[in-house]
Amino acid sequence: MAIECENRKRGKMDIRDLGEINKPVLLFGGVYGNLQALEAVLAIAQAGEMELVCTGDIFAYCADGEACAGLMQHRDVATIAGNCERNLAQGADDCGCGFAEGTTCERLSEAWFSHAQNTVSAASLGWMRDLPDRIVFTQAGKRYGVLHGGADDIARFVWPGAPEVPAQIAMAKDQLGRLDGVISGHCGLAFQQGCWTNAGAIGMPPNDGGPETRYAVLQNGEMQVRTLEYDHASARLAMQAAGLVQGFQRCLTTGHWPSEDVLPKRLRRVGKRMLF
Repeated sequence: MAIECENRKRGKMDIRDLGEINKPVLLFGGVYGNLQALEAVLAIAQAGEMELVCTGDIFAYCADGEACAGLMQHRDVATIAGNCERNLAQGADDCGCGFAEGTTCERLSEAWFSHAQNTVSAASLGWMRDLPDRIVFTQAGKRYGVLHGGADDIARFVWPGAPEVPAQIAMAKDQLGRLDGVISGHCGLAFQQGCWTNAGAIGMPPNDGGPETRYAVLQNGEMQVRTLEYDHASARLAMQAAGLVQGFQRCLTTGHWPSEDVLPKRLRRVGKRMLF
């Protein structure tokens, strides 16, 4: 990056301060091994002369996690570790996504996490071990903090309309100091609630019946969630070629998750696109 990055430790938390960013910032997460989606986001950032900040989960459902990690390293994308990166780097037995025991989401995660374990390189594992827990930066006089799931738990699902959002914001401020905005990922649904923004996931649609995914752009202190169109058909074919055919490959084109048991009941679809 053109911006000088500085790592500093506060207790056991690794925080990377990107300093002042004068360009627009493209915020994204949930790459999920979807190389076609990542390439589309990088092209948008290059065309718009934007800085890139990632909320983590580079490896997950799709086929090309290792290629995505290599591309992120090549482009020197500022990123924090998601639970997938932490667990892969630590040699854990599962993704640590926070799925309840016995759920369909937990069962389906076994195939894609095994694929990630079998395809990740030693170089990418070393890179992931060095990823920070948090990123902070300033733009237009406002200071922002980037985390993965929740301020108290890397794998916490913070959903749209969740009553715990104010408490999560307060915890983030305790950890990072003055903040005008918090940017998160993990749950796969892009939304804005107060000064909390989930930038969404580029690698998988938000269960709304369309193949488009989501990212966010911060410009002049104003945040906007945007829709990403990309070659989802090729991403699906890559999953099928890798044997990742447990249902998430269909989601890339249908826009419907193979299971909703991770979602609160109020966010589960009723045959139409969800609105939030």
